[in-house]
Amino acid sequence: MSAVEDRLAELGLTLPAVVPPLAAYQPAVRSGRYVYTSGQLPMVDGKLPVTGKVGAEVTPDEAKDLARTCALNALAAVKSVAGDLDRIARVVKVVGFVASASDFTGQPAVLNGASELLGEVLGDKGVHARSAVGVVVLPLDSPVEVEIQVELAE
Repeated sequence: MSAVEDRLAELGLTLPAVVPPLAAYQPAVRSGRYVYTSGQLPMVDGKLPVTGKVGAEVTPDEAKDLARTCALNALAAVKSVAGDLDRIARVVKVVGFVASASDFTGQPAVLNGASELLGEVLGDKGVHARSAVGVVVLPLDSPVEVEIQVELAE
């Protein structure tokens, strides 16, 4: 097991299987030293644990936990093309989408779930730039979707 996966185990987490694509795309692709993931939903065992809009059917705290799951799924996607998570030199960018009730403005706090997980798992290599975007609806009525870009060590 890699050092990153050892760290996940210390946190009580297991790297999940890669979530299969819902349409015509790949979960992750590599271009040179970079890996780009597709948007990752908070799937657990092939299902969304909750659906709906944040600030309505889903609480911000629930959504933050879901963003954490999205980041874990994104790491699985990275591993699928990089071979080993220890090859991550740094997380460059995180983009998160939050299906939001019309008056919900806490998207950055929701996306902290993903950012904090990456920091806990990767330390300084997990520090990244980020965008948190509120949207009307996401695939399968998911409350959150997260994509990441990582740079691999040579």
